[in-house]
Amino acid sequence: MSDTSSGLRRARSLVPDAFVSPRRTKLLRILGTSVFVLLTGWCLWAFDFSPMRLVEGATRFGSVASFMFPPHVWQSWTEWQEILKGLGETVAMAFMGTLLGAIIAFPLAFLGARNIMPVSWFRLGIRRGFDALRAVEQLILALVFIRAFGLGPLAGILAIAVSEIGTFSKLFAEAIENTSKKPVDGVKASGAGKLQTVRFAVLPQALPVILSIILYNFESNTRSGTILGIVGAGGIGFLLADRISAYRWPEAWTIIFLIVFMVYLIDGFSGFLRKHIIGKDDRTRS
Repeated sequence: MSDTSSGLRRARSLVPDAFVSPRRTKLLRILGTSVFVLLTGWCLWAFDFSPMRLVEGATRFGSVASFMFPPHVWQSWTEWQEILKGLGETVAMAFMGTLLGAIIAFPLAFLGARNIMPVSWFRLGIRRGFDALRAVEQLILALVFIRAFGLGPLAGILAIAVSEIGTFSKLFAEAIENTSKKPVDGVKASGAGKLQTVRFAVLPQALPVILSIILYNFESNTRSGTILGIVGAGGIGFLLADRISAYRWPEAWTIIFLIVFMVYLIDGFSGFLRKHIIGKDDRTRS
């Protein structure tokens, strides 16, 4: 212990600046802490935060949650048909939107991949286009398409598809860029052209990741389709919003349980496909 302390004293005497934070670093720390504290305080004030409001809200939520159990069971087949049709519309909306987005994004991804498109200014322009599409939330797109095409699942499909074009294009391009160069060099050495190199060296490496991304986003879009339905894009979200607005909480909770169960089923089905189609190359997020 004494050897350690004596070594530290000797090091301090030799290089004292190494044990003292520079004045600029201290000022930056104080400035950063001050900005964080002030921003947090302003947000709490602007959003009218108070402990009493939290207590009051928790009490109200408790009264709403009390309708959760026992779950409501519809007695007539007509009501069940309405609910099942809404669930089916949500899944179909997510499927079609994901499919259209993937079909359009797949060729665009090659234009945004560094190892495929060498012209930097063109590639960067394409990438910024991807960012612009991803910057607009699906909910905003749904409201725009509802205004253009009317209420119903078509607006939700288009909203999901346009949003997924930007997301898929970016993720597909990154998957293409992250492929190994060794198969590419091997295919080129055999005399293959540009298109043949992409077909036999790049695609076999990128396709498992691309399929994983599509399956993951399909599951995510099923959840998003519920929110889109609340604003009028059809599906189970429309029925859920109708029950909530009418204060029919037992039915609303049952619909929420059915949505959760539906997402579980889709997640299990996606996992099955990833395991049996993609196999060991699956790198999706779980």
